Amino acid sequence: MNINLTYYERRLERELKSEHYNPQEQIRAMLPVLSKSQMEELTTTIRKAYLSRFKRRRTPKYGNLNKGFTEPQLNMFFRAIDDVRFKLLFQFQATLGLRVGESVKVNIGDIDFETRELRIHTEKAKILDSLIIPISLFQELIVYIKEHKDRIEAAKGYLFYKEASKDQYQRAEPYFELNYVRRRFREYIDIADIDDVYDVSEETRANKKPRGLHRLTTHSLRHYAITKFAKSTNGNLILTSRFARHTDPSTTMVYISKDKKELYGAIDSMAVGEAESLKRRLGK
Repeated sequence: MNINLTYYERRLERELKSEHYNPQEQIRAMLPVLSKSQMEELTTTIRKAYLSRFKRRRTPKYGNLNKGFTEPQLNMFFRAIDDVRFKLLFQFQATLGLRVGESVKVNIGDIDFETRELRIHTEKAKILDSLIIPISLFQELIVYIKEHKDRIEAAKGYLFYKEASKDQYQRAEPYFELNYVRRRFREYIDIADIDDVYDVSEETRANKKPRGLHRLTTHSLRHYAITKFAKSTNGNLILTSRFARHTDPSTTMVYISKDKKELYGAIDSMAVGEAESLKRRLGK
């Protein structure tokens, strides 16, 4: 049974207007009549309000931390994958920047085999979009479809079909469940030994322990793809935002990973230039 917050809000409003209002007495009066589930919900609500008001982060959680894969890390990651379904699924993310929810739903009916164009059901904007599949990925896709034709047909055309004996999530949809994909992703990351925990979560649920926040997630493949595309277009933000399917180019900037080598090199170059300028001034 859910707490009727509207009722308590009205009751609190009336009592706040009363000159005899005592908050401690009000709380003590409420507690005995609440069930365990209501207590948990109330505790969670209060904790969320507290974190929102007093613990809100003022800057992005990971700042200048690179949330995308580097080239060596990506190679190590793909070498760790032992299931061709996951290898192709993650390649769609790393090559075309698909979100994991878009990648699992790729259907053979979304592919134009003459133009290599992939129709994408954009997860955030809820619109249809399209991107061309690079020739190397397209060739791997053709081989995959030929080898798994019967299973794909049985899964109503979805490329990344479930196997009941292995994929434990029992759902009506014939394609991978997202939590299952994320779990397998974490297994492959652990095998490749390329991740680190950069922070802990701010939990809003009562009695839930903070969990480690991993630098690399399935979304890091999208970060990698967008960063690589931006570099290949010499930083063309408009074209990159179209590739990322962002309606606002400023959103794309968050995805383009910061290159420490370039940044530190620029800082050193600036420092050298200032030192030379100072020498010339002192020489006069």
